[in-house]
Amino acid sequence: MSKRDYYEVLGVSKSASKDEIKKAYRKLALKYHTDKNPGDSSAEEKFKEAAEAYEVLSNEDKKRKYDQFGHSGLGGSGGFGGGGMTMEDIFSSFGDIFGGFGFGGGGSRRGGRRVNKGTNLRVKVKLTLEEVAKGTEKKIKVKKLVTCDACDGSGAEPGSSPVTCPSCNGSGQVTRVTNTFLGQMQTSSTCPTCNGQGTKINNYCRKCAGEGTMKGEEVLNIKIPAGVAAGMQMNVSGKGNAARRGGINGDLHVLIDEEEQTDLIRDENDLIYNLFLTIPEVVLGSTVQIPTLDGKVKIKIDAGTQPGKILRLRGKGLPDVNGYRSGDLLVHVNVWIPKSISKDEKKIMEKLQDSQNFEAKPSNEDKNFIKRMRSYFE
Repeated sequence: MSKRDYYEVLGVSKSASKDEIKKAYRKLALKYHTDKNPGDSSAEEKFKEAAEAYEVLSNEDKKRKYDQFGHSGLGGSGGFGGGGMTMEDIFSSFGDIFGGFGFGGGGSRRGGRRVNKGTNLRVKVKLTLEEVAKGTEKKIKVKKLVTCDACDGSGAEPGSSPVTCPSCNGSGQVTRVTNTFLGQMQTSSTCPTCNGQGTKINNYCRKCAGEGTMKGEEVLNIKIPAGVAAGMQMNVSGKGNAARRGGINGDLHVLIDEEEQTDLIRDENDLIYNLFLTIPEVVLGSTVQIPTLDGKVKIKIDAGTQPGKILRLRGKGLPDVNGYRSGDLLVHVNVWIPKSISKDEKKIMEKLQDSQNFEAKPSNEDKNFIKRMRSYFE
């Protein structure tokens, strides 16, 4: 069976640039990749055909010979055709092409030594509203893996040190040469002797058994900015578990929580305070004290203040964590109704009951106010 024209296979013209050829190949490789077409021998053949075409047209020397003499001009240096190449050989040769696809062909192959990274940790910190309002610094003790103090994290017994891996000469990778009918093909993989570390330990540290880490704890001072809220998470870089045999420490994630409040209720950056007044206080008017984050303050209650009214103290709420304006303190007026009264009090209430001034006659403003309050708390 005669081979198809390589330009026809990729769907490009002879004047196509390198980028156009590469883009066309990537498109076909994605379409016919074995991970997307499991068990489909036809797709596999088309994948190999596209790989063979790209292998020739992406090489200036081979492309020049092919343009001049066709398939016969390539001889033994030509493409992959003939069935001798495996999918693994194609992946090894074009790993960079598949790197962005998320398939197994090349994404897992990484050059150079392997760098260890410690795992991340998470702790929860509870704050009061006062701490949220002003920001605070918390001292916390974290149990975690720390660097071995005997070998200083190397994993080697004190007095000795890791040596260069003889299998990969410190590169962390080994090269394999495969003989094919096309010639020798070279592939690289993680060194099995040192597992990509590039070094080998002959005499392991007895204290950490060669891991370079041991169980320990660290006391940390965590600065928490004003305005944080429950559920927010702060990241402290490098304060997680120590990495095995050196490398990069993990991070510490600090999860913010808030202590339950009794007086002031948080609503984002606003604070809500439920103020309970007696009937005489709302009828006659009065001056009362209410709590704030800065201590108690006095506010005036006008005569005839209706239950459900909201008194707003601007700027007395919590600051925004991003540095914007502070919230407000909203004072919700409630009227306390006694459950039992004396005979004299009952007589007074009965007289008031007959007074026209004590009849319920809400104005339109009062009705609208009730609607606004209902929507506010929904």
